Amino acid sequence: MPASVNVPINSRGKLASSLPAEQLAEIAELFEYRREGFSLDAPFYTEPAIFKIDMQAIFGQHWLFAASVAELPEPGDYVTVDYGPYSLIILRNDDGGVNVMHNVCRHRGARVLTQPAGSTGNMVCGYHAWTYSPNGDLIHASAPGETKFDKSCFGLKRAHGREYAGLIFVCIADEAPTDFDETAKVFEPYLVPHDLPKTKVAYQQNIIEEANWKLVMENNRECYHCDGHPELACSLFPTWGLTEGLIPQHLEAVWDRSKEAQAALEERCRRYGIPYEVFEELDTRVAGIRISRESLDGDGESFSADGHRLSKKLLGDLPDFRLGRCSMHLQPNSWFHFLGDHVITFAVFPINEHQTLVRTTWLVADDAVEGDDYDLDKLTYTWKQTNLQDKEFVELCQNGANSPAYEPGPYMKSEYQVEAFINWYVQRVQEHLA
Repeated sequence: MPASVNVPINSRGKLASSLPAEQLAEIAELFEYRREGFSLDAPFYTEPAIFKIDMQAIFGQHWLFAASVAELPEPGDYVTVDYGPYSLIILRNDDGGVNVMHNVCRHRGARVLTQPAGSTGNMVCGYHAWTYSPNGDLIHASAPGETKFDKSCFGLKRAHGREYAGLIFVCIADEAPTDFDETAKVFEPYLVPHDLPKTKVAYQQNIIEEANWKLVMENNRECYHCDGHPELACSLFPTWGLTEGLIPQHLEAVWDRSKEAQAALEERCRRYGIPYEVFEELDTRVAGIRISRESLDGDGESFSADGHRLSKKLLGDLPDFRLGRCSMHLQPNSWFHFLGDHVITFAVFPINEHQTLVRTTWLVADDAVEGDDYDLDKLTYTWKQTNLQDKEFVELCQNGANSPAYEPGPYMKSEYQVEAFINWYVQRVQEHLA
């Protein structure tokens, strides 16, 4: 069950203006005639009007991964999350749950908290010192001559918050989708052994990619391009996503090795009672998910050049470092790697139609000591390099979408998860437009 539930009060922000009916009809037609198995038409990646719809239909209606509990370990700890026109405060309350509030002062709209993270008691707007309690109630707004001011009418607007297995999710819709609890029941058994509440942040990286958020997500949902990740390919089998009959000749030996490693991993998981099976419903439920536990190359422990562990401290009550990676994809904005020695979370936050913030956070056991138990540069090296490479790839795609010569191209069989993501996206937007 979730650690807390916040009830929103008029939480869905209204964008500045509705789209003209003619333009909305043209956009609806683009969605209606989207060609299955092909990339989207250029306007999906370039047009501000479609980005505006994405903010309403996707980021304004669905559950988003926002942070981990390691980022909010104590009451009063907070993070701020910005995407599109929205800014949210996620604050750990005294009961151990989370309060989620729009980061917009009810006086004249100033940002209340201006730092990406910190710790606070009451929240004080830096403009006119309007002061809010940790649950968003307005408790101070004194001004000369104001005698009949009703502070109870001007608390911060609330949003929904959920915490599952150490991951925090938010939703700003008036009525959040109700199926997320069912999706959480799927992934919690995979994640609980890693015990995220007993982890700490080793490092967090923020990269702005000059590309539409959908291109960022599409890139993540396939490994067709993984030859472009030499550091990652040392431990992650570049045959991920392939099946018999799709293996190129130069990867046949790698494919055979990956099957042997996977069989050994599954035997260990059965012995320890740790789930490993593939569960995949990326576009057949509102809260789309794929999760599985998959082998790594080399020692099979972590994302290093030889697959050996990068931290000496096992997470939670895991019995063995040789547990590969538990990989999870959640629609619409996140993916994760849970290993025996550390966890990596990835969150995607759109900025505008051609810029996206990708936030990567490395978590280690809370008693792991930097310099003794792990080397920070080695811990983060593989995915820092991979993120920079992915940034170049998606920016190449954005440049292409901007060209008059662009037209949608076919997805390959190994890119079926990209098609599933796009199909999920199109379904959700069409539901919203209807």
